[in-house]
Amino acid sequence: MEKMTSADLIAMEDKHGAHNYHPLEVVLKRGEGVHVWDVEGKQYYDFLSAYSAVNQGHCHPKIVSAMVDQAKRLTLTSRAFYNDSLGPYEKFMTEYFGFDKVLPMNTGAEAVETAIKLCRKWAYEKNNIAEDQAKIIVCENNFHGRTTTIVSFSNDPVARKNFGPFTDGFIRIPYNDLEALEEALKQENVAGFLVEPIQGEAGVYVPDEGYLSKAKELCAANGTLFIADEVQTGVARTGRLLAVDHEEVKPDILILGKALSGGAYPVSAVLANDNIMQVIKPGQHGSTFGGNPVAAKVAVAALEVVTEERLAENAERLGQLFRKEMNRIIAGTDIVNAVRGKGLLNAILINDTEESETAWNLCVALKENGLLAKPTHGNIIRFAPPLVMTEEELMECVSIIERTINEFKK
Repeated sequence: MEKMTSADLIAMEDKHGAHNYHPLEVVLKRGEGVHVWDVEGKQYYDFLSAYSAVNQGHCHPKIVSAMVDQAKRLTLTSRAFYNDSLGPYEKFMTEYFGFDKVLPMNTGAEAVETAIKLCRKWAYEKNNIAEDQAKIIVCENNFHGRTTTIVSFSNDPVARKNFGPFTDGFIRIPYNDLEALEEALKQENVAGFLVEPIQGEAGVYVPDEGYLSKAKELCAANGTLFIADEVQTGVARTGRLLAVDHEEVKPDILILGKALSGGAYPVSAVLANDNIMQVIKPGQHGSTFGGNPVAAKVAVAALEVVTEERLAENAERLGQLFRKEMNRIIAGTDIVNAVRGKGLLNAILINDTEESETAWNLCVALKENGLLAKPTHGNIIRFAPPLVMTEEELMECVSIIERTINEFKK
């Protein structure tokens, strides 16, 4: 068979695949640690980490070994039977994150849907809200997935246009606005507040210090569940195990995904204590693949890597260094206005409109110089490398970014 080039493979996807993504024009074939290689053999630094799914680095040997070993023995039983991997995984997860129960799913959007269902059922059976009347507060510019229910409470026109009719039962308020939350909580039949501790897809918007802890207090005072969507921000990405840990907040419901498997397998989870989780009974929610043996083994290995390699601590240290270096670069250019983030979840704001192609073109130039990143919302570039990155590697990446910005300026 004739060897296919990047152009061949891009054309093949264009012809045979749905056009629901707009990728950067690079075709990747191999990954290891913080690096990926395209089909022509060129090496790049990965500064997106599959939207923070590959926190532990590409093809981490411990995670891959756990996946391969289990795949050779037993891949799937469904939940019609017990298997010897799920119980140990559930025990590990609940002890690791400090909850009574875990409900295993596969993708982030599935986990968000699970949390919504769980919150509503708790509201009707434990919080005396009349059936079908429960409301959940969400934030503007949120990104919790792309299912019909989830896009019902999005305010992104691209995500919503021509996908209605939409699901009722959501109150949308501005992000990082405690007064708006306090007013929304006064409405009748409010069951929960669903929030990203940092809005990643919106452009790495970090709320004011104290926002999360005060929001949790307001929810508790009103008998409302605080639901943290940590699909992107969790598992050490922001410099703590969870982003809510920066303010010592314990969610009533915690949503995890992405790096829960180190990018090796679709694994997501919803965690809560017994008073909430026990409203779910047999037949009321589930997934054929949720909690399968391979997922269980992979997730345990992925979380063990986080602890053993002190990835949260590394993200905190390197994140501070990265933002310091970016601010130095920003001081000498008019292309970039600001940098923001926590840990190794960061973004730079390009000095142009959302409709411009400046950020995209800058990412193309970064690719040519050996670093892969992607714009979000037109004029923002997210930088989120694997957390296994060393300081030497980070400084090499800073050098690539600085050189690219300077070249781009000319």
